[in-house]
Amino acid sequence: MRTPGVHLQYSFESRGQRGAEIENTLFDLLGAVHAHGSIRHAATALGASYRHVWGALKHWEDVLGQPLVHWAKGQPARLTPFALRLVAAERAARVRMTPHIEALRAELERVRALALDERQLVLEVFASHDLALPALRDLCAARGLHLGLRFAGSVDALRALAHGRCTVAGFHVPALPGGSPVFAAALKPLLQPGRHKLIGALRRTQGLMLRPGLAPRPASLADVAAQRWRFVNRQPGSGTRLLMDHLLHDAGLDAAAITGYGGRCEDTHVAVAAAIAHGEADVGPGVEAAARAVGLDFVPLADEDYHLVCLADALDSPPLRALRDVLASPAWAQALAALPGYAPSPQAGQVLSLTQALPWWRYRTPRRGAAGGTG
Repeated sequence: MRTPGVHLQYSFESRGQRGAEIENTLFDLLGAVHAHGSIRHAATALGASYRHVWGALKHWEDVLGQPLVHWAKGQPARLTPFALRLVAAERAARVRMTPHIEALRAELERVRALALDERQLVLEVFASHDLALPALRDLCAARGLHLGLRFAGSVDALRALAHGRCTVAGFHVPALPGGSPVFAAALKPLLQPGRHKLIGALRRTQGLMLRPGLAPRPASLADVAAQRWRFVNRQPGSGTRLLMDHLLHDAGLDAAAITGYGGRCEDTHVAVAAAIAHGEADVGPGVEAAARAVGLDFVPLADEDYHLVCLADALDSPPLRALRDVLASPAWAQALAALPGYAPSPQAGQVLSLTQALPWWRYRTPRRGAAGGTG
């Protein structure tokens, strides 16, 4: 039998979707059978006939080449071990890919918006992953501004701006008045006073997301190293990875001292939280909101500012003016108040001095490895 593959498609429909919802007939069927314990009750829940549900399950068993349901007569319908593993793995994948699915849907909505209304204001944004940005996108949409939001690490987002692939980039930095060779080496070569303009966006708390009940509870990376907790990291070049690298450097620790530090990497806070929640690691870096969303414990390590940056000649364009108005609005502050560990920047929507907003700016950047592999 030929091994089945994954085929993706999308459609335009009168009813929209939000967040990371994805429709899949197979998982709807399996979920209903698992929840209701019978084909008949599952059919009722799905608004379908018994014959249709039974036939659909048999079809998927033929496609996958594996039994999905125990069909013992007179007994509750139960998912097979294969089906249970399939459902669990698919659910974990959805959680891990949530930001990317949201970004794809936003991009497809942008295509439709551009086709329907030439007056629609559009901004292409490459930004370090943040849980508040989808709310910003929704607030902008309500004012006729579409954010074509794509998530990338801080370094990659700034490179995209430099290469003309976006109009706005988003990155985040902690307050480091003593300077930081890690942040200076990675970000300073990608930002130029006079050419780039910073816009205040938000403040948030970064820290360690912990498996619930982890004891002794680590309060620093040194504690993680001492207890040999399994660590799942963010990808090199992300602002969160830069923060972890800075904290290692500041504590005089070697990355090899932390189990898994240089191994598995995830692209978002949500993916790191999902890995810990599923028992694949004990500790990982992230924001408090991501930890709380899946029931993890959280230890704060640093407060940081999330900035947006554009080229100076784009600052007064209609889309940038609209974005700055949204960032300065009470609605943006209200959206941030709903996320644990978030607060609006005192200068939200304002244009900031690059050299004053980045306290490590005057740190002398080493000649070698300036914009390269941070990690």
